[in-house]
Formats: sequence, C-alpha cells, structure tokens
Amino acid sequence: MRLSTKGQHAVTAMLDLALNARHEPVTLADISQAQGISLSYLEQLFAHLRRRGLVEGVRGPGGGYRLARPAGEITMAEVVAAVDGPAPARTEVDATADRRPVTGALWGMLSREIYDFLDGITIGAFLEQPAVQERIARSRLREARDLGRRSAA
Repeated sequence: MRLSTKGQHAVTAMLDLALNARHEPVTLADISQAQGISLSYLEQLFAHLRRRGLVEGVRGPGGGYRLARPAGEITMAEVVAAVDGPAPARTEVDATADRRPVTGALWGMLSREIYDFLDGITIGAFLEQPAVQERIARSRLREARDLGRRSAA
C-alpha cells in the first residue's frame, strides 16, 4: 500500500469529520477551512469516500457529510484504499520483488507493513488515544481563545 498525499488528506478529512459531525453534518467548506485543503480537492476525495460507503451526504439546509458507519468500524486502510486504490495482493508484492531482487523485496515488505498497520487502527481508536485527546483539547482551547479575541475586537 502506498501512502500518497491524497490518502493523507482523506485520512485528515475523515478525522475532522469524526470529530465534528457528532451533532450535525459537516460541510466540505468547513473541513477545507479547518484543514487547509482546497474545496475542489475535498469534493473529489469525498466522491471516492461516498462510493466506498465511508461517508454519506446530507442534503438541504444544515447539510454536509457524516460518517456512514461508526468511527470505531472504519479503518485507516479503508480510507486510504478508497482514494488510492486497494493494497497490492501478496502476489503483486512478490512480482515487484522479482523485478528488483533486493530493493523490491524491501518495498514490498514495507507496503505490507503499512497496510497491516493502517488496517489495524480505526478512526475511533485513533481519536481515543490519550496523546491525540490532549492535542484535540489544546487545539480547541486555542480556537476558543482566538474566537474570544476576535469577538472582543
């Protein structure tokens, strides 16, 4: 499995969605602004995510996107595969190793390790980790302070 910028942006957007869609759908414009990812790029990513059944759109006023399944049931590997394509099968990894005997085997092994790692962690489990919770809390505190400063001005 390769981890492209597209895959990284998809994971970032899905994490944002999981954090912010607890009460109502989140717009792509909100994700775009919060994460610094262009709106048109997010539209492309979410088309893939929607086709793979990872997100669902909500139309009308207050519409946007939400996770199609609980965050604890969506693996990071599913998100990356939705936008980058599926991980290569073991035989494809072995074929790469045959063409480039030494380095091909290394990259094939790394690809499998990346896939196994991402397949072993869900969005929900990642967001529940104490270090992640601490960063979320600091970020929200910073946002609240910034909002307070803007309101006072």
